[in-house]
Amino acid sequence: MTRQPIRVLIVDDSASVRQVMTQVLQEDPGIAVIGAAADAFAAARRLQAELPDVIILDIEMPGMDGLTFLRKIMAQRPIPVIICSTLTEAGSRALFDALEAGAVDVLPKPRIDTRNALMETADRLRHAVRAAAQARLRPREARIPIEKKNTADVIMPPPVASRVRQATDRIVCIGISTGGTETLREVLEQLPAQCPGMAVVQHMPEKFTLAFARRLNGICAMEVKEAEDGDELGAGRVLIAPGNRHMLLQRVGQQYRVAIKDGPPVSRHRPSADVLFRSAAQYAGANALGLIMTGMGDDGARGLLEMRKAGSRTLAQDEESCVVFGMPKEAIEIGAAERIVPLARISQELMAWLGTGSAAEARSA
Repeated sequence: MTRQPIRVLIVDDSASVRQVMTQVLQEDPGIAVIGAAADAFAAARRLQAELPDVIILDIEMPGMDGLTFLRKIMAQRPIPVIICSTLTEAGSRALFDALEAGAVDVLPKPRIDTRNALMETADRLRHAVRAAAQARLRPREARIPIEKKNTADVIMPPPVASRVRQATDRIVCIGISTGGTETLREVLEQLPAQCPGMAVVQHMPEKFTLAFARRLNGICAMEVKEAEDGDELGAGRVLIAPGNRHMLLQRVGQQYRVAIKDGPPVSRHRPSADVLFRSAAQYAGANALGLIMTGMGDDGARGLLEMRKAGSRTLAQDEESCVVFGMPKEAIEIGAAERIVPLARISQELMAWLGTGSAAEARSA
């Protein structure tokens, strides 16, 4: 049976951006661009004729802005939407308003200044479209073959037999991707300020992770920050891996710190959950809990298995509560996850393992 291509509608007021996006997407035989609209009104007319599987949407447009159009789409006929915008820190409020309104992913505008930049943009854009097409807003079977990818070996060697000393400090390592911004917020805002340190790889573009961390810091009891090289991972702190950099856990005496490193993408991602999880297996062992959540692909699955073999506790988000049941599914299939947990219970599971009671009890104490 022939698999139908993913149908994409591009909505952007820049003719050059529409042209570049159309070109790079059409190079993938599994993707078909069915239209490119210059504004929300033209896009609305196109939707009356044919519904796409995925919409790529700019925020800043004349007439009706993308955020307003997104809310109308989600209220009338939910379709997976990828926000593609020049917004960085200055526009973070609009960016996260879009995520809260139902966008499944965010991307920067395509870079075309060099061939390497264009190739990287093309890979990221096609991957985002494939992920969005699997979002639970419009369930579909879409397993399109993808290119060969690096493993965590390119960043650090495989872990040896664990010799990690037991300590009182415990840490949590989280890998999450498509649909993860609101999912992660839901977990973290339920945790108390005294919760042990957490390291998070959330697949987001460079600069967006800084705005994301600042937003979470404003609504969570724990301190949340974009990780910097050498940052201590201590109680009450959540470190978010910076976009386009790998984050590794290190141990200095009885303290945990993070290292921020360059290097090739691992499992098609930089930062990579496989890299974080492997470092946790090597330096934390039974002191760590690994959690893999919503997202497309298999980043984090092998690393989570390494954590489990090193004595770490390991959890995977269940299919029903995932936006995209890709990363958790891969981890479950290879036996990396000890337990499969719905989103609504993840914070309770973390608090139970950390030995501080339920999240609700800890917050009210």
